[in-house]
Amino acid sequence: MNSTEATTTSTVRDAAAARPRWQVLLIRPETMTLALLIGAIIVASNLSPFFSDLGFILESSTYYIEYALVALVLTLVIISGEIDLSPAAMMALSACVFAWCYQAGVPIELSMAASLVAGILMGLVNGILVIRFQLPSIIVTIGTLTLYRGLAQVLAGDRSIGKFPKWFNGIDYRLVFDVPVPVILFIVASIVLALVLGTTVVGRQIYQIGTSEVAARHAGIRVRRIKTGLFVLMGIVSSIAGLLTASRLASVRYDMATGGELQMVLMVMLGGTYIFGGRGTILGTFLASWLLVIIATGMTVANIAVTSQLIVMGLLLIVSIIATNAIYARTQR
Repeated sequence: MNSTEATTTSTVRDAAAARPRWQVLLIRPETMTLALLIGAIIVASNLSPFFSDLGFILESSTYYIEYALVALVLTLVIISGEIDLSPAAMMALSACVFAWCYQAGVPIELSMAASLVAGILMGLVNGILVIRFQLPSIIVTIGTLTLYRGLAQVLAGDRSIGKFPKWFNGIDYRLVFDVPVPVILFIVASIVLALVLGTTVVGRQIYQIGTSEVAARHAGIRVRRIKTGLFVLMGIVSSIAGLLTASRLASVRYDMATGGELQMVLMVMLGGTYIFGGRGTILGTFLASWLLVIIATGMTVANIAVTSQLIVMGLLLIVSIIATNAIYARTQR
């Protein structure tokens, strides 16, 4: 055996063996999220018998489903290597545009359309500032978060705007096969976005952009167009979430969804999306959304103070980021 053959044989022998399929599936962020979800359900069921009732869980989820809907699109944005911290403010401003137009005598259908247009414009502004001017998305969206919330206060003032038609109010009480309509919208959106991300060319391109934007550009991927489209989609979905919140509350205030950014980011991070882009799944965010519903509702049932709940949410966010980084680092060995 010559030296070349010996070197080749040694290299093959020293190469790490492929991991078994079961191990690959087990060491995944989604698996961790699923295990936490099962554990949370067991603990919550011991806190209150209501958690054994699927109807109670579905009813409780309507308080968080607007955030979960936005978190699905936020997952795509983060996978692409960006972040958007302004969706809660976009929810408020688009809802205030809707309420302001309706109060001014505009038909409610056109007022809803105006809200969607406002969402598109807000997402476009974020996209232009980040993509065209090459500004850091975290800084841009912190700025627009404050801007949009301020504009919402200008439109609505410090009062609540209500008195919408009866058919518009109470969407969380509208049931289809005993499932609230917002939950159905969330499930459908999850399926559609999961298919887009997992089975289409655009989905693979989003992953590629998040992994290496330079390589994506050299591969001919239209990075600017895709990222701008994701920011616009974020604005549209935030507007829809704002209208759902307005219907659920039967009123609109400038401070609606305040603090929602934490819960949206938490859902995405708990679902295993990599904060630096390139990795993540819609399934993970879907599972994490239900995990957050169980945890938040369980703490409320246990009469845990809101301030303590925020502490728990913050700790969960930190732990989820650390755990996700550790899992991805392990799979790269």
